[in-house]
Amino acid sequence: MTSHMKSLRMLGVCTLFLASISPGLAQQPVNTWEAPLVLPTFEIGPPDPEPMFYAGRSYQGARGPIYPYALYDNLLDIRSDKTYQADFLENKYVKICVLPELGGRILSATDKTDGYDYVYRQTEIKPALIGMLGAWISGGVEWNIPHHHRATSYLPVDHRLVKNPDGSSSIWVGEVELRHRMEWAVGITLYPDKAYMKITTKLVNRTPYVHSFLDFTNTAVHANRNYQVIFPPKTQFAVYHAKIQFAHWPISHEIYQGVDYTRGVDLSWWKNHPTPVSFFAWNFDGDFFGGYDHGKQAGIICVQDHNVSPGAKFFEWGNGPEGKLWDKILDSQGDYLELMAGNFSDNQPDYSWIQPFETKVATQYWFPIRGIGGAKNANRDGAVNLEVDGAGEAKFGFYTTQEFRDAKAILTAGSQTLFEQSIDIAPDKPFVQQVGLPAGVKEDDLRVALLDSENKELISYHPVKPNAEPMPLVVKPPLPPKEIKTVDELYYTGLRIEQFHSPALEPYAYYEEALRRDPGNYAVNTALGRLFCERGLWQQAKERLTAALGRATRNYTRPKDGEAYYYLGVTLKGEDKNAEAGEAFQRASWSEAWTAASYYQLAELDGLKGNWPQALSDFDHSLAYNPLNCGAWGLKAAALRKLGRIEEAKEAVDKALVVDPLDLWAINELRLLNVGEQYQVGLGNTVQANLELAVNYYDAGLMGEAEQVLERFVAASPDQNKVNPLIYYDLGYFVAQTRQPGEASKYFRLAAQMSTDYVFPFRLEEVRMLEAAMHANPADAHAPYYLGNLLYDRQPATAIKMWEKSASMDSSFALVWRNLALAYEQAEKDTTKATAAMEKAVELDRGDARLLYELDMLYEAGNVSPQKRLALFESNPAIAAKRSDAMMQEAKVYLLVGRYDQAIQLLRTHRFHNWEGDGDIHNIYMDACLLRGEREFRTGKYQDALKDYEAAFEYPGNLEVGPPYHEIRLPQVDYLMGLAYERLGSTAKSRELFQRALVVQGQGYWGEHPEMRYYQGLAAQKLGRNTEANRFFDGLIAMGHKMLAVGSDIDYFAKFGQRRSNGFRLANAHYLIGLGNLGKGEPAKARIEFQEVLKLNANHLGATSQLLTSTRSQAPETSQISRSFHPTR
Repeated sequence: MTSHMKSLRMLGVCTLFLASISPGLAQQPVNTWEAPLVLPTFEIGPPDPEPMFYAGRSYQGARGPIYPYALYDNLLDIRSDKTYQADFLENKYVKICVLPELGGRILSATDKTDGYDYVYRQTEIKPALIGMLGAWISGGVEWNIPHHHRATSYLPVDHRLVKNPDGSSSIWVGEVELRHRMEWAVGITLYPDKAYMKITTKLVNRTPYVHSFLDFTNTAVHANRNYQVIFPPKTQFAVYHAKIQFAHWPISHEIYQGVDYTRGVDLSWWKNHPTPVSFFAWNFDGDFFGGYDHGKQAGIICVQDHNVSPGAKFFEWGNGPEGKLWDKILDSQGDYLELMAGNFSDNQPDYSWIQPFETKVATQYWFPIRGIGGAKNANRDGAVNLEVDGAGEAKFGFYTTQEFRDAKAILTAGSQTLFEQSIDIAPDKPFVQQVGLPAGVKEDDLRVALLDSENKELISYHPVKPNAEPMPLVVKPPLPPKEIKTVDELYYTGLRIEQFHSPALEPYAYYEEALRRDPGNYAVNTALGRLFCERGLWQQAKERLTAALGRATRNYTRPKDGEAYYYLGVTLKGEDKNAEAGEAFQRASWSEAWTAASYYQLAELDGLKGNWPQALSDFDHSLAYNPLNCGAWGLKAAALRKLGRIEEAKEAVDKALVVDPLDLWAINELRLLNVGEQYQVGLGNTVQANLELAVNYYDAGLMGEAEQVLERFVAASPDQNKVNPLIYYDLGYFVAQTRQPGEASKYFRLAAQMSTDYVFPFRLEEVRMLEAAMHANPADAHAPYYLGNLLYDRQPATAIKMWEKSASMDSSFALVWRNLALAYEQAEKDTTKATAAMEKAVELDRGDARLLYELDMLYEAGNVSPQKRLALFESNPAIAAKRSDAMMQEAKVYLLVGRYDQAIQLLRTHRFHNWEGDGDIHNIYMDACLLRGEREFRTGKYQDALKDYEAAFEYPGNLEVGPPYHEIRLPQVDYLMGLAYERLGSTAKSRELFQRALVVQGQGYWGEHPEMRYYQGLAAQKLGRNTEANRFFDGLIAMGHKMLAVGSDIDYFAKFGQRRSNGFRLANAHYLIGLGNLGKGEPAKARIEFQEVLKLNANHLGATSQLLTSTRSQAPETSQISRSFHPTR
């Protein structure tokens, strides 16, 4: 078992209950075990040691921060056998395998009655760059909490095997996630003699702040041309991510995400989608969905309460070449499709709120079906299908999740019984029947039902034709703050930006505009106060919250809502003003919505004073209003232990573990209560789990327990000289509170001596611990570095001061110079200063490929000459080759300096690994081919030019990019090929290509590739359609001027990508204007625009090539290369 994992076992629990279980159940137990499993695995290298701070990245339509995690993007093309510790559940009908080491995902789920893998089974592990942190694998079942493709879906999580009193068995997987410090736990439960697995998802907000989250169970299934997705029959529409586009379901007549379904296409079939696509069920009021393989006559069903779990989605890569490439990258078992069930979410992104210390619970039931041709309805007892053909035959079938003897299958039409039969039915014995319908009986007259032996209805279905609904409205991006009419709308706009973790906008501008109009607004001041509080900006938080209360309590009014009082209490507690904080929490507790959270905070304050009787009373108050607060149960157990009430403490722990079987606080209390004879408990050896637990104890004044947690971790470490320094920093601080300061100094000195790699503090409580370390050991250059890491995403100016302090104390510390470089660029917008700092970092650590890549990115942003950039790569070839992104930058620089052969050689030989949503490497490859073709064209080698132009349409396997459904750059290549054929004397062929260049293949020309209109204009000129050509050119000029006027091209709904600088966007605007002028025969105006481009972006390939061509006095038709650009990347 790896050192990263926690394995817990509850022993002797089920023996007390065996007597109450029926003999039949006892004969068919659920087997639960842990065993090694060997799987061929493509290895990933260690993550880079640098902290990866947020810089505007969009991921799955929401913010994509990496910190405080490491980035796992170093994929190695090395395949070797690896042994995993797998957890298993098995009963009479199904067998389930779980891999805690790979995010706790279900690896496989097999229907033992027919051998069908109703969950996609991976036989080897092939990571690709799809996860939030990079490495991600397809297949199985993934738990996406609290964001899509959860950060740790490829990393080890906690796990526990439990035998339940009712004869069922569970595997629990989960963790405390670091981004929000919330805990999630998923229980996979199998019952004796039942075919369904119960999935219980619990999200525990262990923090004093409200958060928003999404929660999707992502189940992969084997797909092929016979596979059909099942949404409830009443579903009339499907909708895309962020609800920006709708289509009718199941038969679409729309163009959806660029794919033409207007001929009337059944969206439910896998085979009908040529490109990657997602569909979410809309107006979804059924309590099930699933999929069915009509070739194998087997499928899967998910049963869920749509009032709690409204999300039903499927995603597929499509059956086109792009999808086939991803299937090749990710797996070796054929095509797959993802069925996603959302709890408290019906879209991605779609976030719901979870209050401080709240626990959200949702339940789903997943089971295989077979032999019945699909499903029209389903519940926990089974599924039913009904089909009526054109010949008047009704075929219906039932599948049940357990055995039912003497059941009754009935088909009726109104009061007329058309079929009735007593049957025995079980998961291994579905029932199917075909019945001829009497004349005049229509499908919606029918009702089919299955009753048990006591005539209780198990499942039924009656076709209902839903009333046609109008197409729903799509979501629109928010207006700029000054254009929003009311303060109320400004508040809700800012709140939605928060709630959906928008990567495009910040809420502050909307809140600040609202306060400009209404300075005392309660809701807005409270929202801003909360945001400042989360950032540790206590003074700003206090100002806003005090202003909110000024409005709410005017004229000695008791406020209806306690939120502002509550967050004022959190703020004052953060300032160590505990008496004032207690008063604020008391006021907040008068509002029932805030009673539980306020009393929990009051109990912690009691603990800080050592007043455990009062703490116990306050915990009881809190738990009366929120009995699912694990932290309250754990802390109540500690209070009872402090008071010597051991049995009651054990009871409190038991209640905590009922709520969350993986709760580390409760498990640690078991250790302290010395109940090892009942539980074999093991607290995991992860750094963050121990730090989180220790800080939880610290928050409640339990310094001794906090100290003990970390001392135990150090004692268990194989090498105490390789301990994460945060362990020693926190331990030193705890010791300083309970003993002589001299003893704490030992730990602070040890902390300063530890490696700085992968040290990413993020808890606000650790601010004071690092400040204490700086005071106790002024020579420690690492403590201010870590403090800067902790604060950068919250308080960048303060973080910069800390890093500058660290650098002044140790100028040889490469990491701090690197961090300063990023901060100078992102926070201070000083590229010159940033470049100097990054050059210093590279000088100090020449072997780090990421530093090399980041330095070139700064060179690019700072308009450093391509020659200097190329020298950086050519002087460090082995280092650059370690990273695909660095090699991509090198290829771009080769193009800028005109070394096209070298660029093509690099692009054809290096193995690239690309992030989902980023195919820019192939654009670079196209540029290389087209630029070399231009060179050949200029020298009269038209046949060689033609070969290069044609090569631009190739997709070398090493690039890991597949041909898209729409080749957006087709007009460009067609036009250039037309020129070559024209010079070769093939007039008919050239004319054919010019005409094809004018055909719009799909969406996108005015998005990522507006410059394609330039080539369409040139093609129109070649065909003598000058009026049409000028429309293209005038459109480019107008678009460029619009971009200059707006000054931004933020895509509010972008799923992936990185925000680019304003200079980059302005350069693209001038470039479009230049192209338009060039096409209109005004080269002097065009030249001015291209020169302006290079002032803003000296590395703009399109402008560089256009100016290079014009200096050679070539005709306009040979101004061939217009570099594509990506505004959102």
